[in-house]
Amino acid sequence: MKRKTPIILFFSSLILLTGCWNKRELNELSILLGLGIDKEKDQYIITAQVVNPSEIASKKGSSGKAPVVVFQSKGETIFEAVRKITTVAPRKLYFAHLRILVFGEELAKEGIGEAIDALLRDSEVRNDFYITVSKNSRAADVLKVLTPLEKIPANSLFASLEVSAKSWSPTEGVTINQLVSNMVSDGINPILTGIEIKGKVKDGEMNKNLQQSKPKTNLEYKGMAVFKHDKLIGWLNEKESRAVNFALGKVKSSVGYVKCPHGGKAVIEIVRTKSKLNAKMVKGEPQGSVEIKIQGNVAEIECNGLDLTNPASITYLEKESENVLTRIIKSTIQHSQKEYQTDIFGFGEALSRSEPDDWKRYKKDWDQTFLQMPVTVKINMKIRQTGTINNSPLNKMK
Repeated sequence: MKRKTPIILFFSSLILLTGCWNKRELNELSILLGLGIDKEKDQYIITAQVVNPSEIASKKGSSGKAPVVVFQSKGETIFEAVRKITTVAPRKLYFAHLRILVFGEELAKEGIGEAIDALLRDSEVRNDFYITVSKNSRAADVLKVLTPLEKIPANSLFASLEVSAKSWSPTEGVTINQLVSNMVSDGINPILTGIEIKGKVKDGEMNKNLQQSKPKTNLEYKGMAVFKHDKLIGWLNEKESRAVNFALGKVKSSVGYVKCPHGGKAVIEIVRTKSKLNAKMVKGEPQGSVEIKIQGNVAEIECNGLDLTNPASITYLEKESENVLTRIIKSTIQHSQKEYQTDIFGFGEALSRSEPDDWKRYKKDWDQTFLQMPVTVKINMKIRQTGTINNSPLNKMK
């Protein structure tokens, strides 16, 4: 009997093991990479950009077919609209590989809260895709445009947003978790990168748009959408978008220029930044501060007679860079206070950390308090290198 006991236990345990009861084969799914959400009256419009597997997997080169297929449907709710896509698509949408989510501008003005709720409840949806807002167009039109270099437009948009954020800095890749955190917080409001169609949508959705060195229609990231909780209330331009990222310490690399004493420009490459945004009580009232340390290199000189071997010239470039950036950041903070009356920087969150007891008094009506709050901006710029040459050869030319 003792010998039989392990055998009985082994076969008994097999009863508890399960197979792949919910497995789905790839040929039964539509791999969703780009999702657009618009609203028309009381109905949601869902636009799904899915991979055309026969074109992507082809070993014989391009067959002339589009690398993606765009499906669209309407519904009273988002979930209904997604399911209704099966009436036009032969396969059910698979959300696990979603790369880019685009909200239409009109929907964003009404509020994106319901759409976010629907996505968060779906177990297939991961949190590593980026979210943007279409500017002056519908999300559906953005997802119809084919892009050069990358076969799949959603992948192109994802990569372009990452590269732009790392090397130029007027954009930011915001994930769904980051967006929700800022939406529900009392001390900060969300911002999302905007995307704009350059050219005609009809030209952009044709394969011949890619068969020329300069496509007639392109997609371009443009400014940032300012939200109050879940509603779009305005836009920041490119300069202001970069200023926000500088203040929040999100600039990894960028480029700027200052005017030279005797005409021309000096271009500075930003190679490192460290930002500290704070808020504290001063004489019984909240006051904000932004301190940024920046390291840069001289990338280009168009100045007349600027001697880079002279330490005074380097000091001049540093001070001018500090002044220019200080003005832009102050102007952007004032724009956020006076025009939009919303804290997109997170001064409220900073106050809740530094002065938790006082924060309880201001928490409920923080945006109104932020409207009047003074903010100081201090920039410390250090130029480390001037490149492989010091003075420009242009100085020797008459």
